[in-house]
Amino acid sequence: MELMEWAQLAVRWIHMITGIAWIGASFYFVWLDMNLTPPEKDGYKDKAGVGGELWAVHGGGFYEVQKYRLAPPEIPRTLHWFKYEAYFTWISGFILLTILYYFSADIYLIDRSIADISTDTAILIGVGSIAGGWIIYDLLCKSPLINNQAVFGLILFILLTLAAFGLSHVFSGRGAYIHVGAIMGTIMAANVLVVIIPGQVALVTAAKKGEAPDPIYGLRAKQRSLHNNYFTLPVLFIMISNHYPMTYGSDINWLLLAGISLVGVLVRHFFNMKNQGRAKEGFILLPIAFILFFAIAYLAAPASDDDAPAENISFATVEKIIHDRCTSCHAAKPSNPDFDSPPKGVRLETPAQIAREKTRIRQQTVDTKTMPLGNLTKMTDEERKLIGWWISQGASTD
Repeated sequence: MELMEWAQLAVRWIHMITGIAWIGASFYFVWLDMNLTPPEKDGYKDKAGVGGELWAVHGGGFYEVQKYRLAPPEIPRTLHWFKYEAYFTWISGFILLTILYYFSADIYLIDRSIADISTDTAILIGVGSIAGGWIIYDLLCKSPLINNQAVFGLILFILLTLAAFGLSHVFSGRGAYIHVGAIMGTIMAANVLVVIIPGQVALVTAAKKGEAPDPIYGLRAKQRSLHNNYFTLPVLFIMISNHYPMTYGSDINWLLLAGISLVGVLVRHFFNMKNQGRAKEGFILLPIAFILFFAIAYLAAPASDDDAPAENISFATVEKIIHDRCTSCHAAKPSNPDFDSPPKGVRLETPAQIAREKTRIRQQTVDTKTMPLGNLTKMTDEERKLIGWWISQGASTD
């Protein structure tokens, strides 16, 4: 079991490293493309065929970047490609998904209070949603809708929201979120593998033969690259969302995901407009994103409990619930065979430990019901209420 945790750490680290490399390259080239200016006619270099150029200073040196409308007169001996970052980000992400959510489906993926499904069924739904997401997206890109980016974006947003809604009624909230992220991540990686790189290969091949490259390859690659650019911030949010159960643990988790993803799209669109020299025009997007984010936080706030009893809930009552439902995992030596150590280092064996963790206990067992994981120990709604009332009454351990 300990070896599996080290494997998770290694894969997660690789996923982060390759993801940072991919996102960094993606952001840079989108920024670069939006900041190119027409070449100067009296420049000191032959600029035939150059569609745009840019000067930059970084790290103590000056850089000149030129982009050709189609291809240079001669392909240079050394040509740098940007593809393996995308491939290894997806591969490491899928391995991590398999290790954490498929090998441990009963803990992280399945919540039997939502849908009482088998592990095999859950995995088939998960993999099917990822593959289906790419197929539907690719068909949309090949339809006339691609000619109207605003309508295309709106339809894609609605479809992903519907996917979030559907998955949240099959999986645990955490499992639903990670699969929506996997759908978007797969679309991004498949864009690179299926459209962007083959298009670049076609351009290079034509240029080496001395033929005029077909501009459609560049157009399609640019469209897909821009789509990837807008997917990035929602995917990054999903990657960190497992640390914030008030999002995926909400009764309206699918709506919160849609709203926070929209915040990410608005922020990304502002930076794209800024890169085009339209910062003043796009600045309004930032306060809209700010207001939307805090409106989402307000929606996610748990409702007050008007049914709280007048008498105090004894600590002995709460301690027994926690001992029966929580300490199989949250102990120095967990009895749950899936854990060698208490998750996130949280131990709930003594009155002092329980009182110290009261805020986290309330958030995860009462407000969001994300603990126990998969509700494997079958904590009841009545037990959750008792814990919540005890905390509201001051969490006394006397």
